[in-house]
Amino acid sequence: MIDVNKRIERETDAEMLDNLQRETFDYFIEQVDPVTGLIADKTQPGFPSSIAVIGMGITAYIAGVHKKFISRADAASRICKVLRFFYNSHQGPEADATGYKGFYYHFIEMSTGKRCWECELSTVDTTFLIAGALAAANYFTGDNNNEKEIRQLADFLYRRVDWQWALNGAATISHGWRPETGFLPFRWNEDYNEAMLLYVLALASPTYPIDKEGYKAWVATFKLREAYNIKYLYAGPLFIHQFSHMWIDFRNVLDDFNKDVGFDYFENSKRATHVHREYAIDNPMGFSCYGPNCWGLTASDGPGPALLNVDSKEITFYDYIARGAPFGPDDGTISPWGVVASLPFAPEIVIDTIRHAIEKLELRHHRLYGFDASFNPNYPEKIANKNGWVSPWRFGLNQGPIVIMIENYQTELIWTTMKQCSYIIDGLRIAGFTGGWLDSIK
Repeated sequence: MIDVNKRIERETDAEMLDNLQRETFDYFIEQVDPVTGLIADKTQPGFPSSIAVIGMGITAYIAGVHKKFISRADAASRICKVLRFFYNSHQGPEADATGYKGFYYHFIEMSTGKRCWECELSTVDTTFLIAGALAAANYFTGDNNNEKEIRQLADFLYRRVDWQWALNGAATISHGWRPETGFLPFRWNEDYNEAMLLYVLALASPTYPIDKEGYKAWVATFKLREAYNIKYLYAGPLFIHQFSHMWIDFRNVLDDFNKDVGFDYFENSKRATHVHREYAIDNPMGFSCYGPNCWGLTASDGPGPALLNVDSKEITFYDYIARGAPFGPDDGTISPWGVVASLPFAPEIVIDTIRHAIEKLELRHHRLYGFDASFNPNYPEKIANKNGWVSPWRFGLNQGPIVIMIENYQTELIWTTMKQCSYIIDGLRIAGFTGGWLDSIK
């Protein structure tokens, strides 16, 4: 009988990443409705689909084809199925529609696609769905029926998105809309966040483009901060520094802000990653486990909500929230997926941290879709893991970045694929980006 721990110790870095990617990829094979092709938001029974997860899943299928986790024909069939579903699903102002004005509700029922929980029509989550569709359109370039249909459907879905409507009379895009109350009171108009890809697609739209002044108004709010002697464009949770980068290679590609501060958004994500590690080393709140190989705060599941006295110290524990460093919130919950998704930016610190999570913390011992989603050794509950509270679920929003960013680190496949997408190229140029690979494309 093979000793699992010994086998793990024999893994090279490349083998470790390949095995983690392979195990994680299975989420997008198994957590799928067989009729609609919709992908579950999480493994909790009865949970709905998330449109952002679908966009990541479509992109993960591309990596899966390249790594031979799935056949090209099977991946194309799966993508066709889910894109057909969105093409045929009901678009309208009704409360139980799948979407409206080309946008889609954040959460939709797995078997019907109907809106769940009175959630919002989400502009940024629609962005990630469309990004996945466009990635597939630029990867599946064959002449067979499914690959032709992928290209047609992706283009149709992108063209249907009414970005001008989402402005709601202003220069910047709204976070979303609800049929009961109309547009949300929030906009993508202040501080650095995950909306970079949203603006690139909105600017390049061949049907409903927004004016570049909206992008410039948003970027004008960006401000550098400093932590641990590192200057960077601050955003607390790691996912903000990762999501747009799954599809766009920002290395040496500069907009006006980048030119002014002297570094690109890729370098900014690298700096943010190092800040997270330095924060864990500093460990100002004295949490257990934090250190040079145990760090990573991002949007994640948690053990709360609860206010508990732990070792004579009162700690507020949260459930699912966006945790951040160095300015919080932080309740001692670490998310391994958030570290893996920073692999392209800072492999010099990420690889050792992944190995620590596997070999020392045993957060991949079960082999079910790779890593546990999150854990908190500070919470006074010892369950299946020696490290205290561990999330019982896997989340598609965690799984997608692991598969995609391991692939970008190893082969740059998704980045290379999206460099063939004329819409991405146009959006970057309209926003004012120049340099790097962008200047090499006619």
